This record gives sequence, C-alpha cells and structure tokens, in this order.
Amino acid sequence: MKLTELKIERLATEGDRKDRLVFDDEQRGLAVRVTKSGGRTYLCQYTAHGQKWRVPLGACSGVSLAYARKAAAAVMGDVAKGRNPATERKQAAAAERARRARNRLTLRVLIEDWRRMRLVDQRPSYATEAVRALHHAFADHLDDAAEDLDRAAVMRAIEGVASRRRRKDVDRAKETKGSAMAARTAAYGHTAFVWAVRRGAVGVNPFADLPITKAGGKRERVLTDGELAEIWRAAGGVSAPYGTIVRFLILTGQRRGEVAGMQWNEISEDLATWTLPGMRTKNGITHVIPLSPTVRAMLRDLLPEDASEAKRAMFDRRASAALNLPGAAGTQFAGWSKAKRALDKAVMDARAKSLESGATPAPIAPWSVHDLRRTVATGLQRLGVRLEVTEAVLNHISGSRGGIAGVYQRHDWATEKHAALEGWASHVLALVEGGTARDNIVTLARTG
Repeated sequence: MKLTELKIERLATEGDRKDRLVFDDEQRGLAVRVTKSGGRTYLCQYTAHGQKWRVPLGACSGVSLAYARKAAAAVMGDVAKGRNPATERKQAAAAERARRARNRLTLRVLIEDWRRMRLVDQRPSYATEAVRALHHAFADHLDDAAEDLDRAAVMRAIEGVASRRRRKDVDRAKETKGSAMAARTAAYGHTAFVWAVRRGAVGVNPFADLPITKAGGKRERVLTDGELAEIWRAAGGVSAPYGTIVRFLILTGQRRGEVAGMQWNEISEDLATWTLPGMRTKNGITHVIPLSPTVRAMLRDLLPEDASEAKRAMFDRRASAALNLPGAAGTQFAGWSKAKRALDKAVMDARAKSLESGATPAPIAPWSVHDLRRTVATGLQRLGVRLEVTEAVLNHISGSRGGIAGVYQRHDWATEKHAALEGWASHVLALVEGGTARDNIVTLARTG
C-alpha cells in the first residue's frame, strides 16, 4: 500500500503471526515491520548477491515517514552502485566496538593516569607504594573497565589484602599489620577514584564510605628511658646501615623514609644542618633539622678519616646526590622487617647476658620504628621544650602550627630547634651511660 502516517498507526498483525511486513508503494524497498505487541519500525529491504538484506531505519514513533523514504532511497542508491549497506553497517559497528575496547579506561590506565598526572606532585615513596598496593590488591581487575569496578569487588580485594597476612598461628601484631595495610590500600583507591570522578573519567567512587578501619586503633606506644637505651646499645651491633639509621631516628625524630633516603647534598658542608626538600617530606614543606654534635660525629664517621680525603669525598657525594646510609647495591635501604627482628633479638641477647645463668629475660614489649618518633616528641615535652618547638622539630603543621596561626606565625624556631635537639642528644647519651641529662637542658625563655 501507499503508506501514510495514519495508515501506519492503524497497522496490526494478522492472525497468530508474530509480526507483519508492509511495503510502501511510493518508495521501493521501504517497509514497516509491525509486531504483535504493537511495535512499528521502518526498514529497507533489498536483494544483493541472490540474498535478501534488511537495514533498520528507526522506530516509527521517532522517525517521520518522509525521513524514512529519504533514508530508504539512499540505501537503494548504494545498492545500485554495487554496495551492500547492511554488511557495511555491521563492519562499521564492529570497528567502533573494537575502538571503544581499545580506548576504554581500564583500572590499570586509571591508576597510571593518576600516578602520571596527580602523584607527580607527591613524595616519590608515597607514589610508588600507592601504585604497588593497588596493583597488588586489584591484580584480577587491572584490565577491566574502571567504571565496572563495584563496591562488592572492592571489598573482596581489600579483605584479601588483610587475609593474606593472616595464618592459623598468626600473632596479634601481624594481624594488625595486615588490617593496617588493607586500610591504606583502601585509602589509596579512594583518593585515586576521587581524582578520576572529578575529571569525569568515571561516574562513581566504589571506595566511598567503605566499612574499613585500621586495626588496633590509634598507636600510643612510647618507649621508656630504659628501652630507649637498650635499643640504642643494640643498634650498635646490628648490620649496617640499619643500626645507624635507628640511632639517627632516635636523635632527630624524623621519619624512617626521610632518614633512609638522606642524601649528602642535603647536609650542609659543616655538617651542622640537614635540609629535607619538600618533595621528600610528608607535608611537602622544606624542613631544616639542626644536627647535634653526636649526629655530626656519626656523619663524620661515614667519611674518610683524613681531612682532605673527607672533604673530597663529601664534595663527590654531594655532587652525585649519594645516599648517606645506602642499602644493598647503593640503593635506599629497604629491609626493615628483617632488620627489626635482628634488632629485637640483639636486645633480648643483651638482656640475657645481664641476668644470672639460665634465667630467661622478659621480651621487649612490641614496638615499631615509628614509635621512636613519638618517643622523641614525648621526651622533648618531658624535658620542658615548648610544644611549638617540638612540632617544628617534627615538621608538623597541625596543632599549634595549623589553621590561622600557621598562616601568620612565620617564625622558623631555628635557634630553639637547635637547643632542643642538642639537649635531647645529651639526654639520650646520659641514658645510655646509665644517668640522666636533665641538668644539660637549657630552658629557653618564652618570647612574645
């Protein structure tokens, strides 16, 4: 029949047939397909190479009859030229699907983009650990579309991080460590997806509001004076450079990564100060640490004894940005867990020697390397150092240095930090020798 809009609306299937095809008398090849459910669509049917082909043109409700006739005329024109529009459309659709598959944002690509565009401004150690943790936890999802990563998959992966560290005979410390690693991995993922959502790369952050908390709660371990002295002595007998790193941590209160990554070009020529560049600090702010005579002596021990050779060696090391306390093959020290176990054993061996033959010493209570930093902060406060000075020593920008005070209070506390760290070093050495150094602390007058 000659199709009209009204006739098309009245078309229906005949009998028990599922659909009906009605061709247009005005435009060759144009037809309306009517289904039993009432659906109506335009199509163009033609014969090519002895076979019937159909090209869909759209639903009648969304496409006008005039447009359908023009579209059908174009299809028939292509057929007259020897082309097959149906197969060409299938090939184009397949090519588009392949292109989208190649260009889709996989989780691996999202993480790499985050590292390349966002983490470039962060500490290298943070960027490396964040990428490593996400690759490890989500190894089975890296080549899947990032948009397809859902909350259930995230929870399974995060719980897997914690469970991989658990064994039947696991102790509480290791279980806590596994849960802490799971919490950090979740935090890395959350930060990466927040960045991706803001860029419009994905629509939803599957890491948002996960029911994950760091096991063990807030750490509050502070070493006693006796424990600090024991650790200092035992550090002198463990393999280099770990023992020296531990002593540096005790005397300076800085983070373990900052001490392990210390470079000679960060140390002043007179060994009086250590300047941590912002790219190596947690808060991104350059941090100057005055070095006590004890620390300066430890640095000199890392150089040749002859003065001229020491000067030449320091020049060369500063020029090449060499590490002060390198690990294997000159790289940054990384064997923390193994070295920590050796240090704990050395403390136990020293305790055993101090007891009568056959007596079993009490083990040192569980502690972490980061507890040394907390111990330094607590020790400075016990010695009467002002809170602002303690925070300046630790390069903290919260507390007394946060908020509006941090904006307008620009004093660097250089003199006060110098006095505080010299007093702390004297206190530590007195503890090691069995006494106290409180009398060596000079209380600084409060300034306006």
